Amino acid sequence: MPSCRVFIKGMHCRSCELLVEDELLKVKGVEKATVNHMKAKAELQYSGPLDKNGIERAVKNAGYKLGVEKTRIFSNNPADYKDLGIAVFIAAVLYLAARQLGIFNLGGNTGSNPTGLGAVFIIGLTAGVSTCMALVGGLVLGAAANFAKKHPDSTGIQKFKPHLFFNAGRIAGYLIFGAIIGYLGSVFQLSVSILGLLTAAAGLAMLILGGQLIEILPFLKKVSFSLPAGIARKMGIQQQAETEYSHTNSAVMGAMTFFLPCGFTQAMQLFAMSTGNPIQGAMIMGVFALGTAPGLLGVGGMSAAVKGYAGKLFFKTAGVAVIMLAFFNLANGLNLLGINPVQGFSQRAAASSTDDPNVKLVSGMQEVRMNQLANGYSPNKFTIKKGIPVRWIINSKDSNTCASSILASKIGVRKTLTPGENIIDFLPEEAGTIRFTCSMGMYSGSFEVVGDQAIPTPAGTGETGNTKILKAVYTTSDDIDPNTFTVNEGDKARLEIEARDSGYGCMGSVTIPGLSDQVEVFEAGETLKLDFTADKPGRYPITCGMGIPRGVIEVI
Repeated sequence: MPSCRVFIKGMHCRSCELLVEDELLKVKGVEKATVNHMKAKAELQYSGPLDKNGIERAVKNAGYKLGVEKTRIFSNNPADYKDLGIAVFIAAVLYLAARQLGIFNLGGNTGSNPTGLGAVFIIGLTAGVSTCMALVGGLVLGAAANFAKKHPDSTGIQKFKPHLFFNAGRIAGYLIFGAIIGYLGSVFQLSVSILGLLTAAAGLAMLILGGQLIEILPFLKKVSFSLPAGIARKMGIQQQAETEYSHTNSAVMGAMTFFLPCGFTQAMQLFAMSTGNPIQGAMIMGVFALGTAPGLLGVGGMSAAVKGYAGKLFFKTAGVAVIMLAFFNLANGLNLLGINPVQGFSQRAAASSTDDPNVKLVSGMQEVRMNQLANGYSPNKFTIKKGIPVRWIINSKDSNTCASSILASKIGVRKTLTPGENIIDFLPEEAGTIRFTCSMGMYSGSFEVVGDQAIPTPAGTGETGNTKILKAVYTTSDDIDPNTFTVNEGDKARLEIEARDSGYGCMGSVTIPGLSDQVEVFEAGETLKLDFTADKPGRYPITCGMGIPRGVIEVI
């Protein structure tokens, strides 16, 4: 049977292949059509004379053109960069507004452990506007924005359908998988490395998806994460030539989010596994997914409503948001894999010393005390001696946040913290670093294990009379070290920073907005002092005189 090859411009995913194939098969004489969007071509097998005009019409009917398309790395359209700048500004304003309103802090106010389906539903509601948005929300937002962009004439209801099917599939999938893990119990558990790889992979997928949405990297249009065309056709993804969207595919994608490493999801999975009952496991996971639906659907309504130039800006703004979430998840994934991708500012807590109240020698054991808060661990870095047993006492202040699921693979720790004190005993057998993170890699810390040599007395925390003294050292190379402290509500405290170098410019001064009106300047050889009273709980940044953050004081 004779064959020929035609080149097609404008295709970017496997759904495009399905559209073109279906139109080409309508051309008289065409017996088989195999389209490859990556190579921008179609291989045709035909009988009898080939209608070339019919081929051109078929490709045009599918929404594409014949011809060879040269793919650029960067767009040469100045308007694309102008619109991207506006989108970045909009995204920044929305972020600052959400931060000011405290939306990002909603994840830490769920109270105690889940004891019933009502509590599970509340946790789901919280997850829908916090941690789950970083993974699930970012993926569905990008996918829905792409769908709306490719179908600009669709009604708001039509553009909203992907979200409805995604959430319906998510709830159904969570019911099914919840029953399975309820039956399997403690046997079902993903390793820390697998969690890290999944998180990083999700971040990479979101990075590419966001790059497609901002429209300045045309080559990314040829990258897709859809199902193979043959499988997609069998699953009903191509139901009609007018659309490239599949309700089935959206529902399956929603169900598969069960395996994404969201901290809230993992907490509920552990809860479901602990029941050892498939019915209870299904109910727990199903109700949790139902609770996340309002937050995820809220994002869907926005992408369905916008059109025209406003819609174009929305897609670019969504792309910026997805890219930021992608970097967030990539960093978290690398963190879980034991790789610290963050350079520059990091939280450094007081190390162990004879006068550090967080690490003491008690009955032959190194006793380490740490608080687990809604937004991380404080303090989060310690220095301990090799060969001396460690009793790690973690006071969980909020057990329904991803910080309550703590992992330390080097010492075999994987524990879901309960309210109050949680005790972990281990023996540091060799010098080096023992890292620990939450289950999503968002929050982390470490133990620095040293040999038999004396541990130098570093800055830390102490008390003088009724005043709690917070000690740190300033150098131009390391800035303020340590730079994270915890004090109790009502405490009188003083931050004392020993300046080993003189400060220059903005970063040569320091203040604590919300706790102290003092602004002090670093002078080599001097110790500056900032006195304050911790009247109200919260996180208070340590900043330069112009407000650039360089540390934090947590009032609990």
